[in-house]
Amino acid sequence: MAIPSILVEEKTTEYTVEDVVCPFCGCCCDDLIVTVRDSRIVDVRNACALGASKFLHMNEGRLLKPKIGRFDTAKEVSVDEAIETVANLLKDSSYPLFYGWACTSCESILLGLDLADLLGGAIDNTSIICHGPTVLAGQELGLIAATLGQVKNRADLIVYWGCNPLEAHPRHLARYSVSARGRFIDGRRDRKVVVVDVRRTATARMADLFVEVKPGYDYELLSALKMLVKDLDLEVDEVGGVPVSEIEKLADMMVEARFGALFFGTGLTMSRGRDKNVEAAIELVRCLNFKTKFVLIPMRGHFNVTGANEVFTWRTGYPLSVDFSQGYPRYLPGETTAVDILRRGECDLFFVVASDPISHLPRRILEHLGNIPVVALDPKITPTVYLSDVAIPVAYTGIEVEGTAYRMDTVPLRLKKIVEPPQGILSDVEILGMILEKLRG
Repeated sequence: MAIPSILVEEKTTEYTVEDVVCPFCGCCCDDLIVTVRDSRIVDVRNACALGASKFLHMNEGRLLKPKIGRFDTAKEVSVDEAIETVANLLKDSSYPLFYGWACTSCESILLGLDLADLLGGAIDNTSIICHGPTVLAGQELGLIAATLGQVKNRADLIVYWGCNPLEAHPRHLARYSVSARGRFIDGRRDRKVVVVDVRRTATARMADLFVEVKPGYDYELLSALKMLVKDLDLEVDEVGGVPVSEIEKLADMMVEARFGALFFGTGLTMSRGRDKNVEAAIELVRCLNFKTKFVLIPMRGHFNVTGANEVFTWRTGYPLSVDFSQGYPRYLPGETTAVDILRRGECDLFFVVASDPISHLPRRILEHLGNIPVVALDPKITPTVYLSDVAIPVAYTGIEVEGTAYRMDTVPLRLKKIVEPPQGILSDVEILGMILEKLRG
């Protein structure tokens, strides 16, 4: 007589992690609730669509094995072989360039700086293509800043200049500014909102006042506002396409605010004027502080691009574009910037961590990469990984490995480990540490 088979139902393992910091944008929202079932993230509460997508779809297009070789000729290798190859390439290099660092932990960035120092190379972060001008302006004049918590609790006027947070930083308005209920402010009804931009964005459509400035005329408009705040007259009919009556209305709103916050994005930093635009914004806020309380905060993009600037400064005294070729850190924006080094064809190895420069740097700048080795550390298959001579997969910081990140207002936060990475995949801290050990040995 045959023995009937017994079906045993496998036990489902499920757990929830609270107070998770979102590793997507510079808001670094720290109130996420993540549910994990059978080692997979199945639900993310409190996140915006962008943040939730990173958690829920992180394994799509995943780089699972180290590879050596470019394009379709690449072959899979072991982690040890890939690290040995990278170490040999670095030993043979006379001037390597290390780039990226916006989507990894501060601990990883420190190791990258150690590598650049040890090898006499150059190192830069992605702020050169977003808020590098903010850094330069801050060094010239200083920043009159605050934490997002202060803005939430006290600001009754929010100004968004050259940014569209409703689409780029979706929870910024609800969590930190426009709609957030603070200790002294009861949400949206106690606040006025102004948007200054070159077009009517989604954020502009919900503002109390939208000021449409002509592209490239931010400096002029900021200077006009400063004159009005200082009780000087404008002897023109319009500035940057904005009627003087509208500029006067905005100036009055700023002066009459009890606590104002000016948030600015790449529409200000990457348009004509760049750091001079930010300097004009700083000078405007300085003038406003003689009559009321006003602060300005940059809208940073990647979740730890602020941390990259902070860690660079701890380690070298400089926030970006650091060169170690003379045996000590040098900082010459326009000379030691990654874009300029690539444009001049000076580096003989390009080492990319947590970035995809092939997708966002100018094509002519990247032509030099066809002649030198390229190394990439990334969790996903990107155009940069596809082009690289050696690519090593790493775990997602803030999901599969813990670490430290800095929010856009320079507040440090601890990222949590939620799930285990795929088998055999290490963190970028471990990979960089192994490379350093090979070079020092």
